[in-house]
Amino acid sequence: MQLRALGADPATGPGRHRRAGRPRPYGRHQPRAAPQLPEEYLPVDVDADAGDGEHGELGGQGAAPRLPARQAFRRFWPLTKGDRRWLVLICACVIAAALAETAAILLFSELTDNALRQGSLGAFWVPAAQWLAVAVLGAAVGYTGNSLAVWTAERFVLRLRARVFAHVQDLPPHFFQRHRQGDLVERLTGDVESIEQMVVSGVVSTVSALFSTVFFAVAAFRLRWDLALVTFVLAPLFWLAARRFTGRIGSVARDERVADGAITSVVEESLGNVVLTQAYNRKDAEERRLGREARAWLRASVAGARMSELYEQLVEVIETLCVLAVIGLGAWEISQDRMTIGQLLAFAAFLGYLYPPIRDLGQLGLTLTAATAGAERLLEILDAEPAVSDPPPGAAVAPWRVHGTVEFDRVGFRYPGGDRLTLADVSFTARPGEFVLITGASGAGKSTVSKLLTRFYDPGEGVVRLDGVPLYAMPLGFLRANVTLLPQETLILHDTIRENIACGRPGAAGHEIVRAARDAAAHDFITALPEGYDTRIDPHTARLSGGQLQRIAIARAMLRDAPVLVLDEPTTGLDALAARRVVRPLRRLMSGRTTLMITHDLHLAPDADRILVLDHGRVVESGTHRELLALNGTYARLHGSGHGTQEGRSLEGRSLEGRSLEGRSLEGPLGGSPTGTGPQPTLRLGPF
Repeated sequence: MQLRALGADPATGPGRHRRAGRPRPYGRHQPRAAPQLPEEYLPVDVDADAGDGEHGELGGQGAAPRLPARQAFRRFWPLTKGDRRWLVLICACVIAAALAETAAILLFSELTDNALRQGSLGAFWVPAAQWLAVAVLGAAVGYTGNSLAVWTAERFVLRLRARVFAHVQDLPPHFFQRHRQGDLVERLTGDVESIEQMVVSGVVSTVSALFSTVFFAVAAFRLRWDLALVTFVLAPLFWLAARRFTGRIGSVARDERVADGAITSVVEESLGNVVLTQAYNRKDAEERRLGREARAWLRASVAGARMSELYEQLVEVIETLCVLAVIGLGAWEISQDRMTIGQLLAFAAFLGYLYPPIRDLGQLGLTLTAATAGAERLLEILDAEPAVSDPPPGAAVAPWRVHGTVEFDRVGFRYPGGDRLTLADVSFTARPGEFVLITGASGAGKSTVSKLLTRFYDPGEGVVRLDGVPLYAMPLGFLRANVTLLPQETLILHDTIRENIACGRPGAAGHEIVRAARDAAAHDFITALPEGYDTRIDPHTARLSGGQLQRIAIARAMLRDAPVLVLDEPTTGLDALAARRVVRPLRRLMSGRTTLMITHDLHLAPDADRILVLDHGRVVESGTHRELLALNGTYARLHGSGHGTQEGRSLEGRSLEGRSLEGRSLEGPLGGSPTGTGPQPTLRLGPF
């Protein structure tokens, strides 16, 4: 007949691995779970790259700032909008359950004093029927309240997780360089559930504890006011115990979250770099690294369990002291014929119901302390500002048919936290159908150009325009629908080949997907697979080669059919055969589009209409392949370092035009002899 109020043991969290459908630790009379404090590990700072946006080294961990529980509650309470009527109904069920329990205890007293004491069966039926009716009513209320409580709590978790996940999608690249992936995963799982314990379960638990305390106290005073006074004189001991343990449990909770999160990060990083681990025989080193974090977690977990158990046992002792005091006084009252045995038993029963809600009120601070650790971590994400945003309503330019003129006008940019400019006074224009190749040494700022054009960031100085319109004046969705990025890392979803291609243009028809695959020279190997286009793949699949995965990415870009194309190192990591097979689809993809190719591979340079050479964030040279070689400057040195100086000069003007790429045997990086020591012909994309 009891409604189990929402709320976890204040010294325990929601658990690191809660599964869907698992029971929550609701209620005063639930068996105690093994003490398990919420986990936390803090972000690992890295230095944001001020060059090409590559990852920096992981830094050390720091302590998160403490967040007042009241402020954390105010920040997340608005997410209950839409479910507050259900929270009111759940609280009503909680109040009704407390009334039913109070009535049941009073009926027990009447049954004991009348039926049992008189030894009359006739005196039994009326209070027994009333007690049964109260039990049935309490059971109905309990089922309704508990079902609604679980449903409402899970809806809150779902809503909060969706909000955090959506916000994460808008954050700039440097945010993900400063946070380990395992850390972000934990924030979207365990930390989100800890917020639910504070906002939804905490509200219901507080209402339950308050009304239960009031109802049971009134009934206790009604039975015997003097014994009730003794009970309430001893009640502050619960608050004193909770206050004594609040700080300790909060500190232990943070330590365990740090250690537990570190384990998750080590496992995630190790699995993501399993090839490195195996190739460099780092198995023992990785096991030692995991062992160090596991021992730290063990120490924190055991400390948390001991602290929780010490608190629980102290509370048990306090409850026993209170019950003994009441029973002792009650026995003396019975000996003086001032109290019946039924009244004493009923009063003792009230103590079993009264002290738990009093204890819950005292423990509320412990619950909030544990939950604020997760709130701090989630707010760190939610308070992180996106680097860019859509223009204000009414200020955005109207959509138009984009022609593809790209203009960088005296653009300067510094990465957040960077100590130097990554780009400085960069100006150039790429016109529709033009192929512009951007090259330079590592750290020169090449990839930053692509990040500004796709508006991952806005420039700190100058402006980037598309068809003469500043990028910040157009919606992000419109811009990115008209600029296709083919990044250096081949991006593959854990899904079917069909869905991987279709994400280039959601809603594309099947024949359009097939046509894009044919244009990307991917259709033949796709149809050769047992499940064809419905074959499931992932970034680490062994069923397809790197070149085949790249052609799937090219098919995706072809399906998108945007007027501006950005290629970031399109042949990096591919062998000669794979590169040869990728070049023809790239040629078709580039045809008729404004193309910016960011690369240090100068085999493709002779085909460019114009080459921009970046050095320390500045455009130091601009011209065609022939013109830049004739200058004998930075470009000539870059070209010579990749081909040999004299050899690079001898290659000037040579191409594969008029000769079939598919018919040549290219054994070197993009051509040349099998050993790579002989002359290497310049690989041309050919005429568009």
